[in-house]
Amino acid sequence: MAEKSTNPKPLSGLVVPRFGGIATFMRLPVFQDPKGLDIAISGVPWDGGTTNRAGARHGPRALRDASCLMRYVHHVSRISPYDIARCGDVGDCPVNPIDLNDTIKKVEKFFAKLHGAGCIPLTAGGDHLISLPIMRAIAKDRPVGMVHFDAHTDTWDRYFGDYKLTHGTPFRRAIEEGLLDPKRTIQIGIRGSLYGEADNDWGERQGIRVIYIEEFFKLGVEKVIKEARRVVGAGPTYISFDVDGLDPVYAPGTGTPEIGGYSTAEAQQMLRGLQGLDLVGGDVVEVAPPFDPSGNTAVVGATMMFEILCLLADAHRNRAKKAKGKAKR
Repeated sequence: MAEKSTNPKPLSGLVVPRFGGIATFMRLPVFQDPKGLDIAISGVPWDGGTTNRAGARHGPRALRDASCLMRYVHHVSRISPYDIARCGDVGDCPVNPIDLNDTIKKVEKFFAKLHGAGCIPLTAGGDHLISLPIMRAIAKDRPVGMVHFDAHTDTWDRYFGDYKLTHGTPFRRAIEEGLLDPKRTIQIGIRGSLYGEADNDWGERQGIRVIYIEEFFKLGVEKVIKEARRVVGAGPTYISFDVDGLDPVYAPGTGTPEIGGYSTAEAQQMLRGLQGLDLVGGDVVEVAPPFDPSGNTAVVGATMMFEILCLLADAHRNRAKKAKGKAKR
């Protein structure tokens, strides 16, 4: 294929050992200018929205390191993302570790540049608040749907009095701002104790389809996939993967662990079941390396990033085919 000779490729572990070279996402080349890329992979090393256990600011660096374990071709779908999309590491978004509002502005500006260049963003967090400014950048023209993997709804309102921007509030703000369509949003794996019995009610009243972990285990992976596809439909859709949606035996390195979650294998199956949707971006958030000296949580996060990368590349290919078909008419 001509694409194989022109698209950026990861550094091969058969040529340079995977423990060698400069750490980049998936061992891809680094691009200062996103122009010409189809998928821009970046990090947001910031956890200023965290309300308890900080550490996700170190996530992007750990995820870059762990992503050297990813190879070229998905063993189930046979998707080789680098053959069907121009992918590159565009570095880390500028952040301000002591000013939340300044960081939010910086993140929105960074992702607006990627969006303006025609890139699909794949992002490593950072805490979950980063999803809000990303959506401000890519969904300002029309709301997106979302498949959200998490133990928490992140649709709470305020913390510590009147603070409305935390990692527990991004999707409430996104819905209020018209960036996220609640009727095309599904949340999978929700669980954990609450401060009040009505804490999660707001999102459900807006139309979000919430699959609590008990329902997840009752339905099983295949029915959950079917439900997710039904909810988001054919419109533009974002994937947000919080590693605390997994049981902490698989991902202990996270800020708000909740026992009783799904497994890494179940998460992979669910992601794979989203192939063919009109995906416009994705993130993997809340990897907090200080809480997992083994590095296993970073490996899990990097693997989920590769799963999402394959989906985004396939979505890019599908849109290109449709555009080409329309051009011939």
